Amino acid sequence: MSPIIAKREKSSDEAVALRRLRHSASHVMAEAVLDLFPGTKVAIGPATDEGFYYDFETPHAFTDDDLAKIEARMRVIVKENASFVRSAKPRDEAAAYLAGKGEHLKVELLADIPEGEEISFYESGAFTDLCEGPHVSATGEIKHFKLLKVSGAYWRGSEKNQMLQRIYGTAFPTKDELDTYLKNLDEAERRDHRRLGPSLGLFQMFEEAGPGLVFYEPKGAVLYQQIAKWNAGLHAERGYEPLITPHILKTDMWETSGHMTNYRDNMFMVSSLVEMEESAAGGSDGKRDFGTYGIKPMNCPGHILVYRSQKRSYRELPIRYWEFGTVYRYERAGVLHGLLRVRAFTQDDAHIFCTPEQYEEEVGGVFDFCCDAYDTFGFNYTVGLKTRPDKAIGSDELWEMAEGGLEKVLNARGVPYYVLPKDGTFYGPKIDFTIKDSLGRDWQGSTIQLDFNLPQRFDLAYVGPDGAEHQPVMIHRAVLGSFERFIGLLIEEFGGAFPLWVAPVQIAILPITDKQLDYAMGVADELKAKGLRVYLDARNEKLGYKVREATVAKIPYQAVVGGKEAEAGTVSLRSYFHGDIGAKSVAEVSAHLLDEVATKKFFKR
Repeated sequence: MSPIIAKREKSSDEAVALRRLRHSASHVMAEAVLDLFPGTKVAIGPATDEGFYYDFETPHAFTDDDLAKIEARMRVIVKENASFVRSAKPRDEAAAYLAGKGEHLKVELLADIPEGEEISFYESGAFTDLCEGPHVSATGEIKHFKLLKVSGAYWRGSEKNQMLQRIYGTAFPTKDELDTYLKNLDEAERRDHRRLGPSLGLFQMFEEAGPGLVFYEPKGAVLYQQIAKWNAGLHAERGYEPLITPHILKTDMWETSGHMTNYRDNMFMVSSLVEMEESAAGGSDGKRDFGTYGIKPMNCPGHILVYRSQKRSYRELPIRYWEFGTVYRYERAGVLHGLLRVRAFTQDDAHIFCTPEQYEEEVGGVFDFCCDAYDTFGFNYTVGLKTRPDKAIGSDELWEMAEGGLEKVLNARGVPYYVLPKDGTFYGPKIDFTIKDSLGRDWQGSTIQLDFNLPQRFDLAYVGPDGAEHQPVMIHRAVLGSFERFIGLLIEEFGGAFPLWVAPVQIAILPITDKQLDYAMGVADELKAKGLRVYLDARNEKLGYKVREATVAKIPYQAVVGGKEAEAGTVSLRSYFHGDIGAKSVAEVSAHLLDEVATKKFFKR
């Protein structure tokens, strides 16, 4: 097992100071925008984990050239070193002040401030903003900043509202920190799966067909299938039984599970009110209503129904059901992000039904499963314990039992973990794995959720040794989680140069001229017969062009075939990662590649 990283966070004081600096920078940016583009109206400008942004209402379409001008104006404002001065106004006076400036968006925000709360403004230089603060003492403290990009943003995050323009930036206390961040940002852009995926022929996303929906191309489908095949084998080794459950269930099931109450806004619903046409046989037209169905956002109810379909004995437990279950969740258009945030995705989803005496061992087994899976790709990861949210079902007693159970498993293993209060699911607390990629960014990965509530709500039971019925414990878990997110993360972690065992094409055969084509075809056939995925580049192109094409496609190995190789019965083998390897027989090439596949070796740049 790779060492699990203890989550490194800035101290509370450092985090507060950084957010104060960035929020202050957003005010300076807003002042610069208003100076350069009169008539612009301001919306909100918060600090974020990565920097800051401000939303603007303006007829002007901001460009990269505008960002340079705004940044230059910000540096002038910073040099003026104006103090940030806080003041408070009565509600009526604040409303009149904002309305007088034509800031109708701020007037709307003012209405959200509860009665009795003080209404504060911050003034710095020529800019005054409705703001709760806090800020640095003066603009001169904001020395190391950079404006990054412009995007659209719906007012208040609702697609029903107007589109505003959002300018993103970042700020740091030191130049070294800013330079490091910008360097990592450039590297992240180079590795961005939204760029690499289509260019490598892995996937496409068609907005006109459905935002947030993924279309895998042949190479992407092969990558997906290799991961799925490996994943299925891991489940079989660990005693899981496969299921396939429907994509829709009647609303009653989602009512019982609690999803209609706690997750309805993220669900797609289907009404089966059907218009019936008059048939040729003389049937009457009209309407037939078969009820309303929810398209599944999770697989839990389907697995529960299978468990509940027959009487269960304690001798059968634990029962471990799993499936590659495709689920559908409504995500706002503004948060969709390539494969990392989609509206339809497939999970290696499982539910374990066990006795109260078994759940600690089962949770521990799942924990090890997750570690083994991520170690296969060399990922670093942190572990978090997430507890009861405000919006939850079930009694305090059940939640305390579940949270204590997960904590006991983590403590028994001696792993470093952090606690995020109120970040569990509505039916139970959870252990979450967060993958830290080569750029230090965090991604949601595996999840293990301990649930005493849904077994109760669905009246699940097993017959114990005493002949009486008892309620099982339910463990929800996903090892890779969303396949879409995992593949997006894999693309970025490896920069599209995948480990050989999952690479869509493992070796390219490159004949120098058509004279070697027959020999090259024989090499390709021999390697394919060994189970390797081979691409034969039979195009009438120069060798240099073929080599560059195979390199850009990040194919792990290239086998060059010229007259000398054809005569000797060899190929000139080249590795994407290690360069020229030298002349090898076809048998040596297949042995070399098959060993790398079997051991699941990986290399990273």
